[in-house]
Amino acid sequence: MTRVIIAIGKAVGQLGDRRIVLVLLKSIAATLAIFAALGSALFLALDYVLADWAASYSEEIGAVIAVFATVIGGWLLFRVVALAVIQFFADTIVAAVEQAHYPDRADKARLIPLGEEIRNAAKGAGRAVGANLLALVIAIPLIFTAIGPAVVFWTVNAWLLGRELQDMVWLRHRHPDGPADAQPPVSGPERFLLGGAIAALLVVPFVNLLAPIIGAASATHLVHRRNGPL
Repeated sequence: MTRVIIAIGKAVGQLGDRRIVLVLLKSIAATLAIFAALGSALFLALDYVLADWAASYSEEIGAVIAVFATVIGGWLLFRVVALAVIQFFADTIVAAVEQAHYPDRADKARLIPLGEEIRNAAKGAGRAVGANLLALVIAIPLIFTAIGPAVVFWTVNAWLLGRELQDMVWLRHRHPDGPADAQPPVSGPERFLLGGAIAALLVVPFVNLLAPIIGAASATHLVHRRNGPL
């Protein structure tokens, strides 16, 4: 746990790096644009689907359900979109951290081809959608417990984010033709703690725009911790 806290602290301390600021601005713009488009499409789709139902019962009830479903859908979509976007900018963030703290490792990193980046982003987005849909099924019966759904979604996203953030760094140094059973450099508990911390930041307004970048930078420190103590 101490390593995770130190890694996050170092990541926050490097947010002023010019390269990271530029990535932050690009990722925020891309995330908000995609999120707005997907959110609008979701709202229109729900409005269309619920139109007949609302006519039979009550337009007000239909509107409330549409808004509620859009908010829940948007809450889930934001994590998927933010993570998918940051995947495309991960190299710049990781490289900035490596050059500042682990220059010997930075020179050994490989440039991930665009096709591989797209595949990795698609796999990550697929895992996020699938896991969150499963979490939604589990969370619905717990909705009257108030805290139950939040715990379910936090747990699922902690696992997802820990895995994705580690891979953003690890794949730069792992040859694609290497052994399939190669052990990840970050332990399971550390991945979960890092993912849990970033998942918590993702629910804080405005801070959630910084969360993926803090996560990528923190994961870089954790992956390279074997070069020496943090």
